[in-house]
Amino acid sequence: MTTVDGSRRSWLRPAVAILVSAIFFVPLYYVLVNVFKPGDLIAREPASVPLPPTLTNIHAVLTRPDGLFWVSLANSMLVTLLSIMVLTVLSAMLGHYLARSTRRWTKVLAVILLAGLMIPPQVILIPVTEVLRLTGMMATLQGLVLFNVGYYVPFGVFVFTGFIRGVPVELEEAALLDGASRGQAFWRIVFPLLRPATASVLIFLGVWIWNDFIDPLIILGPSQGTTITTGIYRSIGQYQADLGSVFALMFLATLPVLIFYLALQKQFVKGLTGGATKG
Repeated sequence: MTTVDGSRRSWLRPAVAILVSAIFFVPLYYVLVNVFKPGDLIAREPASVPLPPTLTNIHAVLTRPDGLFWVSLANSMLVTLLSIMVLTVLSAMLGHYLARSTRRWTKVLAVILLAGLMIPPQVILIPVTEVLRLTGMMATLQGLVLFNVGYYVPFGVFVFTGFIRGVPVELEEAALLDGASRGQAFWRIVFPLLRPATASVLIFLGVWIWNDFIDPLIILGPSQGTTITTGIYRSIGQYQADLGSVFALMFLATLPVLIFYLALQKQFVKGLTGGATKG
């Protein structure tokens, strides 16, 4: 009986993994095959293989008169890079303070920050827009960056705090004895050891901010600017849409974040396991 159960488990896990992978691959397949297919053929045969393939859709997106793709790409890269840079610095510093402090109120602060992870951004979007309007930052890229920093900093603090607890405090004490300040001890001794955690924070937050749709749509507004996701939305008209251009936009929108992930993937798993098991 044990042998039979073992043999069932041996093929059940691969079968489930293949099934789940196939389900996730279906949308990717539709995007990939329809990027290189004429627009009129997409509506008739959306699942067919593009034979012969064509680059017409990509060329049409890259050479649009209004420059929708290039403007959206520039805005998304600016917002994403500024957001993750500020988030990394603030999260690392605050995570270090929470990991090293022994005061009781720091535990309360940690609980408050972690509670922020449970609040969907759509719930606080309307109050945030009111605050941005009062400060004159509504419909600006600065306002969107400020919103991203305020909302995503709890996640960064959570990752960095768990990882810093595994860094020996004696390293900092030795640097302080050698005449370094607390800031120098952190940036020169501790922060270089946080590369795995930093990579995890950069990848997670970078992907989340890059793929965000509703927040830039509301904060920037339809007439003040567009990101890569809202650019895809704007390319679809009320009564008609060029399906080839839409699929080409989706394909091009995934390339920067995919390259970003591949560049940091070596440190990605280390950061997650380090933050989850240390401390």
